[in-house]
Amino acid sequence: MSPNAVPPVCRIQDYGRYLYEKEKSERAARKKQKVIVIKEVKFSVTVDEHDYQTKKNQAVRFLTEGDKVKASLRFRGRQMAHRELGYNIINRLIQDIGDAGVVEFMPRMEGTILHAILAPSKKQEAAKPKPQAPAPQQAAPAVQ
Repeated sequence: MSPNAVPPVCRIQDYGRYLYEKEKSERAARKKQKVIVIKEVKFSVTVDEHDYQTKKNQAVRFLTEGDKVKASLRFRGRQMAHRELGYNIINRLIQDIGDAGVVEFMPRMEGTILHAILAPSKKQEAAKPKPQAPAPQQAAPAVQ
């Protein structure tokens, strides 16, 4: 307990109980930590407006839930000749998401796939409301 005291002070304890308390404190620490998950939203160069809006809304929902979003766009065949179209779609997504997320990795090419990673913004996490328990309802007085 106190190795610097004269004479040194110690405590005799059951080793099994010590292991139990140590595991219990580790479990409590694990419960409080948030596991960050990366969710992917896939686009194509020829994405239609409604499909784009649907996937953008999915990305915003993932960010508000606290997950990271990986926006990927695959080029097929001759689409590689027009990479600027893909960059336009990914940059438009970044603009449309706005305050819900921040760009962690700017769009970059890996083979035939264009990637960008978005993380939830700090303001969004702080403003996220905690779910409240419903208020108990009062019983109506009995009428005779």
